[in-house]
Amino acid sequence: MGSFLHAVEDEMLCSSVMPDKVPYFNANIYLQNKSVIGRVDEILGPINEVYFSVKMGEGMVASSFKKGDKVYIAGDKLLPIERFLPKPKIVGMWLSFVPMTWLHHANVLNRSH
Repeated sequence: MGSFLHAVEDEMLCSSVMPDKVPYFNANIYLQNKSVIGRVDEILGPINEVYFSVKMGEGMVASSFKKGDKVYIAGDKLLPIERFLPKPKIVGMWLSFVPMTWLHHANVLNRSH
């Protein structure tokens, strides 16, 4: 999920290494051996460069990590980046759900509005 950058007060600041995913708030963050480090506290940065802070769990010390240390998250605790992007406006979408022969027979295509 991420890479440790540095300690900020008692928390870790990490950069995301998954550009197409955003972590859930309060999701557990793990070491490679699946030990819990803490929970996602804040999500920061622009949409194309996501950072997140980790509130440390009991007995964990943010300053004990080195820059570049990898942190992990459960796959079901990630959201697709598309969820945070503007939705394109689709004009005339209803036409794709109606067979063209119905429109022709109903004379919908030849009506002026």
